[in-house]
Amino acid sequence: MKKILCAASLGMALAFSVGAQAADKIAVVNVAEVFQQLPAREAVAKQLDSEFKGRATELQRMESDLQTKIQKLQRDGSTMKASEREKLEKEVMVKRDEFLQKGQSFENDNRRRHMEERNKLMSRIQDAVKVVAGKEGYDLVLDASAAVYSASGKNITAEVLKQVK
Repeated sequence: MKKILCAASLGMALAFSVGAQAADKIAVVNVAEVFQQLPAREAVAKQLDSEFKGRATELQRMESDLQTKIQKLQRDGSTMKASEREKLEKEVMVKRDEFLQKGQSFENDNRRRHMEERNKLMSRIQDAVKVVAGKEGYDLVLDASAAVYSASGKNITAEVLKQVK
């Protein structure tokens, strides 16, 4: 029984070592560098800025208006009639709540759109990596940030960047 277990473990060890040797064409790509140098990234950033510019301007206007009312309340609150002060306090509370709600909505929409566009660009990079790896016959391509060490000859970042452009 021990001989069978020993033979089985030796066979499995050999099978795993043969499998590990089969993937000897390994390359690395610096995905972050490709992403940073991608010309489309700047165009997408400008597009998103223009898409959210109107809402950002509105939020800035609302914030300015709210700050003005708060300052008026702090400055003139002690000399106002009680009814006027209460009315202004309620108005400040309503405006603050509205500002916070619109600000939260703006942040969520902005974050969602940035992630959508980032994912599109990352998909393009991933497709380019597949094309380059297929052309050059690599069995495995790792992100450079995940690799502890790699030989400089196996870095395909420049080829991927050319393919993406």
